Amino acid sequence: MNKNDILAILNGVKQGEISPNEALEKINIKSYEELGFANVDTSRSLRHGVGEVIYGESKSAEQIRAIAQALLDSGEPTVLITRISAEKAEYVGKTIKLEYEDEARVAIAGTVPKPNGNGKIVVCCAGTSDLYCAKEAVLTARAFGNEVVEMYDVGVAGIHRLLDKAEVLSKAKAVIAIAGMEGALASVIGGLASCPVIAVPTSVGYGASFGGVSALLAMLNSCASNVSVVNIDNGFGAAYIASMINHQEL
Repeated sequence: MNKNDILAILNGVKQGEISPNEALEKINIKSYEELGFANVDTSRSLRHGVGEVIYGESKSAEQIRAIAQALLDSGEPTVLITRISAEKAEYVGKTIKLEYEDEARVAIAGTVPKPNGNGKIVVCCAGTSDLYCAKEAVLTARAFGNEVVEMYDVGVAGIHRLLDKAEVLSKAKAVIAIAGMEGALASVIGGLASCPVIAVPTSVGYGASFGGVSALLAMLNSCASNVSVVNIDNGFGAAYIASMINHQEL
């Protein structure tokens, strides 16, 4: 159950359509549910606007299935699962309907909401090698109710490809800039966009890139003041923040 559900119930009481006792029964919210191996935060959407997200990489398929089912049973319409392998997704999908994207390693249980943000989130990546991270960001943003514009392979080595999209960037509520190597894309986009830019360094590049550390440091030292940075390969985290920006009350 989310805030809108509770507001609808309370409005029903106000208008005399629902009795206070009926409302009390409907608003039966556990703060969390104990599963033995996990305490599932079933009330997170009331605090954050979106429900608990399952990080699947170090969990078993059965643990993922049980947590997802608990969230769905608590009334969460959408459950996002990140870093989940195809094998685990196949197991979970036997009992829970899933949409799964192999390259992003992201699964969505339940329904994907229609866009309900204030504008558009633009997801840009420098090269095709960064698509795994970009698609994680795209699917996360969509699962949280955002309209997303995808802009791939627009790195600074062929900067005319990015400049052709300057008008799209200028209309965004938030931009996610994803790049490995030297991580220059975020600074360039920061100079073109008037909205917040969330930079994501990727672990793409040759030896001296240190698994994304060089891109991370370059982005942290960006001269564009509207650029902030999340951790290496964290497309999910970038999309979470972008969604919060896009859902700020006007």
